[in-house]
Amino acid sequence: MFTIEGRSRNRFCDGIARRDFLKIGSLGIGGLSMSQLLRAEAANKTGSSNKSVIMVYLPGGPPHQDMVDLKMDAPREIRGEFRPIATNVPGIQICEHLPRLAKLADKLAIIRSIVGAKDRHESFQCMTGRLNERNPPGGWPEMGSVISKLQGTQDPTLASYVNLSPKMRHTPYNYGRASFLGHAHTPFNPSGAIKDDMVLGSITPQRLADRKSLLTSIDRFRRGLDGNGAMEGFDSFQERAFEILTSSRMLDALDVSKEDPKLRERYGKGTEKEQGDAAPRLNEQFLLARRLVQAGVRVVTLSYSFWDWHGNNFKIAKENLPDFDQALGTLIEDLDEQGMLDDTTVVAWGEFGRTPKINKDGGRDHWPNVSCALLAGGGMKTGQVIGATDRMGGEAILRPVTFQEVISTLYHNLGINASTTTVMDLTGRPHYLVDDGYQPIRELI
Repeated sequence: MFTIEGRSRNRFCDGIARRDFLKIGSLGIGGLSMSQLLRAEAANKTGSSNKSVIMVYLPGGPPHQDMVDLKMDAPREIRGEFRPIATNVPGIQICEHLPRLAKLADKLAIIRSIVGAKDRHESFQCMTGRLNERNPPGGWPEMGSVISKLQGTQDPTLASYVNLSPKMRHTPYNYGRASFLGHAHTPFNPSGAIKDDMVLGSITPQRLADRKSLLTSIDRFRRGLDGNGAMEGFDSFQERAFEILTSSRMLDALDVSKEDPKLRERYGKGTEKEQGDAAPRLNEQFLLARRLVQAGVRVVTLSYSFWDWHGNNFKIAKENLPDFDQALGTLIEDLDEQGMLDDTTVVAWGEFGRTPKINKDGGRDHWPNVSCALLAGGGMKTGQVIGATDRMGGEAILRPVTFQEVISTLYHNLGINASTTTVMDLTGRPHYLVDDGYQPIRELI
């Protein structure tokens, strides 16, 4: 194993940075071995396509009744301070602090009736569609890992699944863990100083070649001791692993400075400051996601801000909603302008909703009974609202939609039938990608 150094002010005594480094031969990018990733991808090509998904996770649980399901006929302690505005689709209204999305409603599917959540601050349901309980050995895999397993990469110099989320202080918000699919399908996570992670630093091409030769020699020695042939063919995958690290394709995709400054300004900056115990509002992550799927990455996930507003709900919403509106709205516009929207599915959602009644601190508490989601692109039938809640915004009274139906829809848009396709757990038992009976959302396909 060797380390490619990045630049950092904090280094160990041997000069290696405390962070911003890549390792080959053991756990590498995002906790996965490059060669494992490549072997798995080569062995599991099924239904490969140029379709992609961008998932925006809103940690903490966004207030559906203050964003896309305002209840103006409810009592004051329910309806809150915000007013609805008309969208470009007759009859559909959303919050006044989401004006850009209002102008793009014809490209949106607004789900007001997500049900089946648990009162848990964790990303698990959004990433897998399943409850984090009664897990098979190794745990349920995230959708991005499943796509890595089934479809692999569109380009050998790219990862199939990229997680842009920083490490959040509330541990269950974090995702990108190895499941029963193994480390080979853990996402590439270019957290921290992204470009530094991909720079050779003090390692010259000659030193890289020397170390590559050393690794090859070690692997040949290990192969000589391997009685069951498990090392067979390892050299070719090591070769491709080096190709990824020495290719400029991923580095170029991660370099938003190559974009037109006017487009970057359209996305906005947000703030680099951590929000609560979750994520910053980094608007350029949305642009980065577009660049990654344009380069050929199949699934990109990101975490945006902190939505657990038990107090000062409306004050905090006035800070968050405009930035979110600018970032998501520009992403949809940009994908459309690039001719990518039909091939890219965008989903934004959180782990649950908020209480109908505003508490004594001016906030809304946890409410797993119903929440919302925004979807765009993917060739779906947009310009519609799916589902409805009661007068108080507390219960789904029309067309309840489950997390697994949303996940099944994402798989469908990637060309995979989630109810008939299986993956094997650590015991060799096959599992369908969604539970029996869950289908893509019929109104969208």
